[in-house]
Amino acid sequence: MSVFTRRDLLASLKETLAEKGLEKPTEIQELTMPPLLDGRSVVGVAETGSGKTLAYALPVLNHLKVLEHMGEPVETDSQPRAAVIVPTRELGEQISRVFKPFTHTTRLRVRTVLGGTALEVAKRNVAGQFEVLVATPGRLVKLLDRKLLNLSDIRILVFDEADQMLDQGFLPDATRIVQACPKDRQLALFSATVSPAVQKLIDKVFGDAEVFRSEGHHRVVATLNTVNRTVENGKRFPLLEAVLADRVEGGTLIFTNTREQCDKLAEELRKHGHGCAVYRGEMDKVERRSNLKAFREGKVGLLIATDLGSRGLDVEHVGRVVNYHLPQQLENYLHRVGRTARAGRAGTVINFVTERDAPLVSQLNSVRAKAGK
Repeated sequence: MSVFTRRDLLASLKETLAEKGLEKPTEIQELTMPPLLDGRSVVGVAETGSGKTLAYALPVLNHLKVLEHMGEPVETDSQPRAAVIVPTRELGEQISRVFKPFTHTTRLRVRTVLGGTALEVAKRNVAGQFEVLVATPGRLVKLLDRKLLNLSDIRILVFDEADQMLDQGFLPDATRIVQACPKDRQLALFSATVSPAVQKLIDKVFGDAEVFRSEGHHRVVATLNTVNRTVENGKRFPLLEAVLADRVEGGTLIFTNTREQCDKLAEELRKHGHGCAVYRGEMDKVERRSNLKAFREGKVGLLIATDLGSRGLDVEHVGRVVNYHLPQQLENYLHRVGRTARAGRAGTVINFVTERDAPLVSQLNSVRAKAGK
């Protein structure tokens, strides 16, 4: 029996799953939803694009609606019963969109407190009664310090994209948030990789949690088509123009390694008549969000990004990833290519390869061999 058809999953959630055409759970959903629905704490490690958000969103909404049915609705202002902690504003907004269709039938309320939001806006967002909070660590801690939010009724606490969050130095904030919640709360942590910082948090907080790893957590997904193109005499741009001449369904996400490379490539593309947008660090947050929105909505077909765009972002129509400059680390590569071929869809990655990339290419060949590709 599929976890989507479990008897203890609310009919309203099953209806929305059916409306969205979601019939078969992904591997990580099948592994982690049963223990989460049973009230147990879990750590889930799975490749990007594997459906981790829905793996915890459904149990969260199920638990909270059951409490309401039992005569225990939320009655206190600024005191949610579930919190999802995320590393970035963009990911927080994305997760809210995953929750939204399921809140129409359950009538549960999801609020956000995300970095880059004015404090007054954050205060308004947590005013009144609501069930689920999606928050970045820094902003949430500030609200706790000002006693504008109370986590004493939290029943389930989720850390999503934990590797990215802790890479950014949020371990002290994560620990502070855990301490603000009841000791008997249910915990969930989801991550694409287990970095030393993530392992430290698991050891410190998740001692009783069950750990689940998808078979592909360290591999590229099976629906990803990989093409390597050799860069001759350092001439990358003619190679890119040849790639872009081959139309694909969906947008193309092009990765560089530095902000300077990102800006230079964008300028070169525009000079040659290719409309594009940039997504990198050290740029105005409003502009970055606007660029991502234009790409997500298909108003611009090319998004040039640094590794800031490789983690956590879910853009449905990415048909192709181009590694204009390959990263040095396999982990970064896996995050990048995880932007396409998501949730069972097909996708293509094109790697521009030089002699300096030989160590990574060797690792990738080994990864694909293990995956049977």
